[in-house]
Amino acid sequence: MQALQDAVDEAAARTGFPGVVRVDRSGETELASAYGFADRAHRIRNTVETQFGIASGTKGLTALAVMGLVERETVELGTTARSLLGGDLPLIADDVTIEHLLAHRSGIGDYLDADALDAISDYVMPVPVHQLATTEQYLSVLGGHETVFPAGERFAYNNGGYVLLALLAERASGVDFHRLVRELVCEPAGMVDSAFLRSDELPGRAALGYLFVDGLRTNVLHLPVLGTGDGGLYSTAADFSAFWHSLFAGRIVSPELVAEMVRPHSDWPEESKRYGLGFHLDATGDGVWLEGYDAGVSFASLHQPSSSITCTVISNWSEGAWPITTLLDDRLGT
Repeated sequence: MQALQDAVDEAAARTGFPGVVRVDRSGETELASAYGFADRAHRIRNTVETQFGIASGTKGLTALAVMGLVERETVELGTTARSLLGGDLPLIADDVTIEHLLAHRSGIGDYLDADALDAISDYVMPVPVHQLATTEQYLSVLGGHETVFPAGERFAYNNGGYVLLALLAERASGVDFHRLVRELVCEPAGMVDSAFLRSDELPGRAALGYLFVDGLRTNVLHLPVLGTGDGGLYSTAADFSAFWHSLFAGRIVSPELVAEMVRPHSDWPEESKRYGLGFHLDATGDGVWLEGYDAGVSFASLHQPSSSITCTVISNWSEGAWPITTLLDDRLGT
């Protein structure tokens, strides 16, 4: 693996990559390296134990928390959003179900259309970020978006749908969404360093998220002060190694529900992939992964059951993860 280590070191130096790269095969760690700074102003370096924001990587854990409620018969995949929303968010169609939302087939209007942005760092929240600290407070950004297409008609990636899933999970269970993720996903997965963290009180092991390859400008004005169903979890590369092992061992939800979640529910030809329920899927092979991309955050974690390879690249710069991810894909055949 020295050749791979050398290649990752060279790519990290060439691109200015700040973050952590980890590769496991059959439960053995073959590579685990940290690069760059968690805090540029104070010259605090990233380590393999640094906690990073994972942006939309959070969606996989949201999906698992919801499926945990399905397993406990608190909700069903066919439960409608309207049955839990009451009079809130009246523009969401009455026939939109939890399964539609998990599969990005709901057709609801989205509060964030990343495809409309020239650069991810251009986006700022439509309300002051400190007003988004609980899932219920996100009603202020979820409302006012017209239906785009009938539920179930087609696939369209939708951030707001996963915020809505967090809200529905809270209302159905009577339990705070962040606690649900901790108790239903992180604890059984052994993800001891994963949590939703407030951006205005990050602990010492958490990396600041930077908008550009150099400079000191962070993402604090671009993201909610505390994330929810579509993003905001902080985690480590080691925790994601534990995550994939636990997921496919049936420790989070049953193997039957895992199989349903990693079964292709939609083709995603624009991205040369498929999508399940909360998980990205390889277009032809058995690779399953989560990824996140936001201001100051880039993340990808992949597991390929056929080769028992797990790769995680996690960065505190918006564009940091992608060159390293491409390199690993090419070298490992994932």
